[in-house]
Amino acid sequence: MEKIKFSELNLSENTLASITDMGFEFASPIQEQAIPFLLAGRDLIGQAKTGTGKTAAFGIPAVEMLDVNRKEVQTLIMCPTRELAMQVCDEIGKILKHHKKARVTAIFGGASIDRQIQELRRGVHIVVGTPGRIMDHLDRGTLHLENVSMVILDEADEMLDMGFRDDIEAILKEVPDQRQTVFFSATMSKPILQLTKKYQNDPHIIKVASDELTVNSIEQKYFPIKEKDKTEVTERLIDLYEPKLCLAFCNTKRKVDELVADLQQGGFFAEALHGDMRQAQRTQVMNKFRQGVIQILVATDVAARGIDVEDVEMVINYDIPLDSEYYVHRIGRTGRAGRSGLAFSLVTRREQGTLKDIERYAKTRIEEAKIPTARDIESKKKVKFLEKIKTTIHDGALTKYSKWVDELVIEGFTEMDIAAALIKMEVHHQISEMEKQEIQSESFYEAPSSSRGSGKFEKRGPSGAGGGNKRGGRSGQKNSRLFITLGKKDRISPRDIVGAIAGETGLAGNMIGNIDIYDKFSFVEIPEEFAEDVIKKMKKSQIRGNKFKIEIAEARK
Repeated sequence: MEKIKFSELNLSENTLASITDMGFEFASPIQEQAIPFLLAGRDLIGQAKTGTGKTAAFGIPAVEMLDVNRKEVQTLIMCPTRELAMQVCDEIGKILKHHKKARVTAIFGGASIDRQIQELRRGVHIVVGTPGRIMDHLDRGTLHLENVSMVILDEADEMLDMGFRDDIEAILKEVPDQRQTVFFSATMSKPILQLTKKYQNDPHIIKVASDELTVNSIEQKYFPIKEKDKTEVTERLIDLYEPKLCLAFCNTKRKVDELVADLQQGGFFAEALHGDMRQAQRTQVMNKFRQGVIQILVATDVAARGIDVEDVEMVINYDIPLDSEYYVHRIGRTGRAGRSGLAFSLVTRREQGTLKDIERYAKTRIEEAKIPTARDIESKKKVKFLEKIKTTIHDGALTKYSKWVDELVIEGFTEMDIAAALIKMEVHHQISEMEKQEIQSESFYEAPSSSRGSGKFEKRGPSGAGGGNKRGGRSGQKNSRLFITLGKKDRISPRDIVGAIAGETGLAGNMIGNIDIYDKFSFVEIPEEFAEDVIKKMKKSQIRGNKFKIEIAEARK
């Protein structure tokens, strides 16, 4: 079927300019079906899940129908979770980019209500919120809905499952009867149909089938594996593919925390997202993930509702979801906006049946794959490194460095020896770490079972892929700032420092705070109570083969 361009949907120049800035040209199936009906003022029921572009499907018409000269709430959007409310608000903010006078705000629990009141008093046109906090503002008289002409319930089934029905009905009674009412839901359950019958007028129904949600650009594979080997294989997949951003899913909060601790101790930049975290923590983690400060976000399904980050290149199902529908939700967070994506599932023998259920539900084929060996990773890094060398040669400006080579040649060294030595200096550490872990792929599944990882894997060093130099540490901990006499000139990275400290002292990676690396020295934050012990144990150690001094840093002035 021929795709429809946004320019064919009778949208304003300002909205089209915003959509172009967002990098989109063609509408998704849900968008091309929903937008014309919503622009015509019709009530609508959209059955669609995460990854279909449903936010823009209702967000674009909501923006188009605003009267920006009226400083009053004209559109109300209800969402089940804080994360989804923030995501929807952010998306609509992008659509509003070229609508200079239009304003949107998000209201949800766990955040400052005073700040939200100030935003509402300034005058906003679109409010995105969770039912509980919307009710709170209505009770306080800080939110007025008498001029609302459009109400949108996003992920309505989730809101009902979370017990928000009474709040939803109370809110709808505060909105004028002459309004446009829009429901988006992953399922059309009996409670949803009861609500639509009660509050909608001859709604148009749109369905996006489950097989349309499994994006063709996502490469889906599974690895037969033992439970105790899941973390090591997760690390290998990240090492091999080096995703810019990676989402890993676990079925329990406890498993999330355990995996994050293991990844951090291995030198990876990973953080957790689950329901036991305070809202401020969850917001901070999501911001760091969007900015690329952390590479791996490990989450539960409920906490991850509404996550829509464009640059997620890999999704790892550390645990197979118990509900087939969640599989579609998970993998739909990669391969966005026409990009390619990777979706890998770690499957134990007892989960094979669940995997077959997922394939039937999603109408897709998930291929079995071989677990990457250390040799696979080394080969990939070699190709990438050689390409980097070729690019540097093509870029030119090598005269100064050629003179350095000439000086060594005069001393009797061959150009081949010099080149090989430079490559060894750059990659030897990573290769030696991988060689320590070299085992055949099939041993992950067939080897005798024992306690997790015992007697099988070397303690992982800092060879994992990472990015950035800011880490969270433990919330509320009092830190000491340590000074290390190694820096960029010594070719060290944050993961090298984390790996060295964790390996030598046993201090968990998630206890290590911010790391700042300069040309000739670095700073690292660790809990104050462990500072002296870390200094003592690290004095005789090395980082990437370099000796160094470590001491308490002088206080900042």
